[in-house]
Amino acid sequence: MAKIKKAIITAAGYGTRFLPATKVQPKEMLPIIDKPIIQYLVEEAVASGITDVIIVTRAGLNAVEDHFDSSFEIERQLETNNKKSLLRQVRQIPKLANFIYLRQTKDLPYGNGAPLLVAANLIEKGESFVYMFGDDLVKSKVPAVKQLISVWQKDPTAVVVAAQPVPRNEVNRYGIIKFKKGSQDQIEDIVEKPDPAKAPSNLAQFGRFILNKKVISLLAEKKLGMGGELWLTDAISRYAKKRKTVVAKVEGKWYTTGDPLRYMKAMVEFALDRPDFGREFKKYLQSLNLS
Repeated sequence: MAKIKKAIITAAGYGTRFLPATKVQPKEMLPIIDKPIIQYLVEEAVASGITDVIIVTRAGLNAVEDHFDSSFEIERQLETNNKKSLLRQVRQIPKLANFIYLRQTKDLPYGNGAPLLVAANLIEKGESFVYMFGDDLVKSKVPAVKQLISVWQKDPTAVVVAAQPVPRNEVNRYGIIKFKKGSQDQIEDIVEKPDPAKAPSNLAQFGRFILNKKVISLLAEKKLGMGGELWLTDAISRYAKKRKTVVAKVEGKWYTTGDPLRYMKAMVEFALDRPDFGREFKKYLQSLNLS
């Protein structure tokens, strides 16, 4: 059975909606309770069979590299204080995967397609890989990446795009899937932020993809789209015109943490699920006078 071993995670944005908190750290390092967002992504990828995790960052932000490295002083302190459970957790982090870090330089255009140009030399011709936006979380019984891989294994030449239905009045916030005539899974186009009255469906793509070198080649042409940015959506739309591109309708709950309100919503829901304090937190929320 065909396998995918590499995942590229982007953590190269500026996180301007979280300033000043993101002045010296990427937004992907913001915590969901006691674990940074990006660690949830790495764990999802590893649980799906990924062994090599390529993280694209930008200059001046070392927090991601430091987090997935060993920390001698913290480990010594935990060992001295006999905090065995925490020590095991900290020591496990660098062992999650084979980590590769790349920097997105200023000569590349801004946009969610640019990190793929940074990592292009690490992808072989004919090789498929997972691409993950660093601020999208998915809570599911089966890891979201594993669900995409299951779809891809039916045709390893295909590009796979994760999607979920959204309310019709919210389609103007997302890239919306347009299916080929007579198909319920093959993509003809992805329409960026359409008018709800004209949207081709209510299926919104989100930050999980299985791509290949041909998609990177399209991005390398640096055809800028909306806002003068290099958009992955544009490259996938062009790819879909000539080659098989399919939807993986992911089961689970998708959280976008790219702005403070949605980040806080994700924080609350993850906290309510915690076995150690979720029940107590729920009681606290119920005690608030929200009128």
